[in-house]
Amino acid sequence: MKQGFVKVAAATPEAVVADPKENGKRIQEKIEEAAQEGAKLIVLPELAISSYTCGDLFFQETLLEESKQQLLWLAERTKQVDALIFVGFPLTVGGKLYNAAAAINHGKILGIVPKTYIPNYKEFYEARYFAAGMQTAVSVDLGAGYEIPMGTNLLFTCREMEQLVVAAEICEDIWAPKPPSISHALAGADIIVNLSASNEVTGKDIYRKDLVTGQSARLICGYVYASAGDGESTQDVVFSAHNLIAENGVLLKEARRFTNETVYSEIDVQRLIAERRKMNIFQNEHEAYQRIPFSLQVDETQLSRYVDPAPFVPGNRADREKRCEEILFIQSMGLKKRLAHTKCQNAVVGISGGLDSTLALLVTVRAFDLLQLPRENITAVTMPGFGTTDRTYENALNLVKHLGATLKEVDIKEAVRVHFRDIGQEESVHDVTYENGQARERTQILMDIANKSGGMVIGTGDMSELALGWATYNGDHMSMYGVNASVPKTLVRHLVRYYADICEEKELSAVLLDVLDTPVSPELLPPEDGKISQKTEDIVGPYELHDFYLYYVMRFGFAPSKIYRLAKLAFAGAYKDDVIRKWLITFYRRFFSQQFKRSCLPDGPKVGSVAVSPRGDLRMPSDASVRIWMEELEEMCG
Repeated sequence: MKQGFVKVAAATPEAVVADPKENGKRIQEKIEEAAQEGAKLIVLPELAISSYTCGDLFFQETLLEESKQQLLWLAERTKQVDALIFVGFPLTVGGKLYNAAAAINHGKILGIVPKTYIPNYKEFYEARYFAAGMQTAVSVDLGAGYEIPMGTNLLFTCREMEQLVVAAEICEDIWAPKPPSISHALAGADIIVNLSASNEVTGKDIYRKDLVTGQSARLICGYVYASAGDGESTQDVVFSAHNLIAENGVLLKEARRFTNETVYSEIDVQRLIAERRKMNIFQNEHEAYQRIPFSLQVDETQLSRYVDPAPFVPGNRADREKRCEEILFIQSMGLKKRLAHTKCQNAVVGISGGLDSTLALLVTVRAFDLLQLPRENITAVTMPGFGTTDRTYENALNLVKHLGATLKEVDIKEAVRVHFRDIGQEESVHDVTYENGQARERTQILMDIANKSGGMVIGTGDMSELALGWATYNGDHMSMYGVNASVPKTLVRHLVRYYADICEEKELSAVLLDVLDTPVSPELLPPEDGKISQKTEDIVGPYELHDFYLYYVMRFGFAPSKIYRLAKLAFAGAYKDDVIRKWLITFYRRFFSQQFKRSCLPDGPKVGSVAVSPRGDLRMPSDASVRIWMEELEEMCG
C-alpha cells in the first residue's frame, strides 16, 4: 500500500448450487489464499454464498437463513485476514429479497450493498425473486449483535490510507445506461468492485472486457470484476469466471475463462488521484453517501503489474504504427495551418543529418503536400561546422535530394572564427561558448535566409531536449514554429522508422535507416578519427530513462522515490540501480534549472498526453526551488 499501490484479487470458488455451507468453506479458502498473496481487497462473485443459479429455491427460507448464517461464519473466520472482502449473498429485509454484497473487514460486516438494476430479459429473470436496492441506507440486524447499514450509496474508506475509497455495484449495474459506479466515483470512490454472475455466449467476453476497461477509463478508477464460474448450474447457461482487473482504461489482469482462475494485480491509487486532480470537471458529490471506515496494515506492496519502460511508445506494432501516422498528421496539420494563416509559401529547415532535423523536414514536406505547395519551396540548409562528420553531412545531402527540397549549404566555420575573434574566444578552448557560438550562428543564418525568402524557420528540437534544457538559448532553442516540441526522443526514432517503412522509396528509406543508426549528437566538438566525438547520451544520460522520468513527473506528479521504484522494475537487467538513480538526479536538477528556456518556447502542436509548453501543460516558475525533491533523492540514496 505504500506509494499508493493496493493489491487486489478477483476470486471465483467452485460453486455448489444451493449449498451455503460448502460454498462458505470454499470462499474461506479463496480468501485465505488471496490474503497469503498479499491482496488487501478481495472480491468474490454475485450470490457466491448461495450460488447464483438457485432459481425458485430462492423462495426457500432454509436457503436464505443458511446463507445469512454462512456470511456471519465467514466474518468470524476472517478476523485475522488483513483485507477488505466483498462477497455476494441473498438477504431478506422488510419482507423483500435482495441480491446483495457484504463488505467484511477484520471479522466485522461493515455494510451491505444491494443490486440496483434487476435484469428480467432473455435468460435472466431475477425480478421473479429480487427487489431493486434502496438508495437511502437503512439499518439491518443480521443477528451479529450490531446494526449494519444497507444501501446502494455506501463508500468504504481506509483509515490508514485516506486516498483509498471503495464502492460496490453488482453485475447488471455496469450494463445499465446509468451505472451506480458513476455516482460512486463522483462521491470519491477510486476503486469500484463488481460482484457478478455473467454467463457466456459467443463474443460476450469481448464486450464485457471493453465495458469494464471503458468504465474504469470514464471514471478514472480501478475496477475489480469477479464473476461466477464452474460449479454453477448449467441447466440453461454456462459461466466462465471471466475475472478482470482494470485501471483507468488499461486492463491489468484477465482470467483464463472456464478455469475459475483467481487474478491479482496492484491498482495505483495515487495515479488515479493525480489524474482526477487535473480534471476540474470531475466534481465530487458527497451529500447522499454514507462513508464507512475500515482498516488495513500499510505494507510494502510487491508489484506484479507490468511497468512499461517506454510509456510514450505503444508496444504493439499495429498500435505503434497507428500512433506514428496520427502524430505525423498532427504535426503536419499544425504547420499547415500556420503556413496558411501567415500566407507563407516558403519554409527553412536546418538539416544536420540527425534524428530531430530529419523528422522536422519530413513533417514540413507533408505540410507542403497538404497545401499543394511545391517541395522546392522548402529550403533545407546544411551548415557544416567544427564537429560535422562525413556521415551526417552525406545523410543530410541525400535526405534533401530524395525529398525534393531545395538544398543550401552554408559553411559556418569562418563566420564562427570571426565571432570568436570579436569576443576573445580561443578556438582551442572547447567550452560552452565554443559550442553555443556555433549553434547561435546556425540560427542566425536560418532566420536571415527565411527573411530573404519570406519564409518560416521550422524548429527541430524535441520535448526530451526541452525537458533537460539540452538546447542553446536563442540558438536551436528558437524558431518560428516548433513541430517536434511535444515529441519525446524515444518516439522520434519510431516516427522516422515508420516513415522509412512506408515511403516506398528504397534510397530514401536507406538514408532514414542510417540516420536512425547514427549516435545522437549536436556535433559541436571536433570529430575523432572522422567519427562523432560528442555523444549526447554520454553527457546527459540515456533518453529512454529521461523520457520515463518525464512521463511520470509530468503526467502524474509522482515523488522521486516512486519514480525510482518504477524505473527499477521497468529497466531491470538493462540498467543497474545506481545508474538509474544517477540519471534521475540529473533529470530533476536540469528539469528545474532549465525552465527559463521552456518559458519562451515558440508555438508548436501538442501531440500526446505530456507536453512542456508554457501556454499549456507546464506553467512552472523559472526560479522554482528543487530542494525538496533533491532532499528526497538524497534520502533515497541512503
